[in-house]
Amino acid sequence: MAAESERPRARDDATAPLPPGSVLRIGSGATQIVVAPDAGGRIAQIVHDGVAQLVGPEDVLPATIAWGCYPMLPWVGRIRRGRFRFDGRQYVLPANFGAHAIHGFGFALPWQVEAQTCDAVALSLALPLDADWPFGGTAAQRIEVAPGRIMLTLSLAAGEHAMPAEIGWHPWFRKPERVAFAPAQVYPRDDDGIATLPLAPAAPSPWDDCFPGGDDIVLHRGDQRLRLRSDCDHRVVYDAAPHATCVEPQSGPPDAFNLAPRRLAPGERLTRWFELAWE
Repeated sequence: MAAESERPRARDDATAPLPPGSVLRIGSGATQIVVAPDAGGRIAQIVHDGVAQLVGPEDVLPATIAWGCYPMLPWVGRIRRGRFRFDGRQYVLPANFGAHAIHGFGFALPWQVEAQTCDAVALSLALPLDADWPFGGTAAQRIEVAPGRIMLTLSLAAGEHAMPAEIGWHPWFRKPERVAFAPAQVYPRDDDGIATLPLAPAAPSPWDDCFPGGDDIVLHRGDQRLRLRSDCDHRVVYDAAPHATCVEPQSGPPDAFNLAPRRLAPGERLTRWFELAWE
């Protein structure tokens, strides 16, 4: 972490408070959403049948990474020491989680509202083009609500420059009674807590791990069953906290810029979806 005398920008410190700012409210029937564009374009709260689903800033010290449901881009999880190679050059990202770079830039920057209806909102973000991220690019997300169902779509597009890229979502669900998930394999974590290869057999929970595959995960809370589906081919599950469980669909693993690099050519786009449906 930065020393107290070196107060970083919110973008450079994932633990710095990020106030929600103005919010938008959309919904359909028993399913209502509060969106906070200024707070990283995140969903600040989901209420279904009167039950709040997410950890909100009022529940915890409002660290940037610790509440709501926010987009992760242009990388997901940790990049080891913020270092990676791309197109033959070495790059160093600003450390915002101890010695590492975590969850990208999008969750700590204000997003632009492009359109809003009673049950949908579209947001956009221009990525930095500077010493910290010399690639630029643009991101877009759409949040749609139907009775008992939420569909999230997230995309990342390269601009004039090729760029490394991964995207995903980081929802902080209030602690469910049970998580229905039985992974077969896991990316082992090393002493830095960062995913490595080769894959290994998955151990029972509690987890703070990345799992390959696109299996549905179901959260059980009282008489509610929340099914989480995505076309992402990785899932990070963090259920070690007493107050929350995170189920994070990702297009690639943590440290993907080093483990499994993905390259977007100029103008190329990466798009994924994430569905939350109550049964």
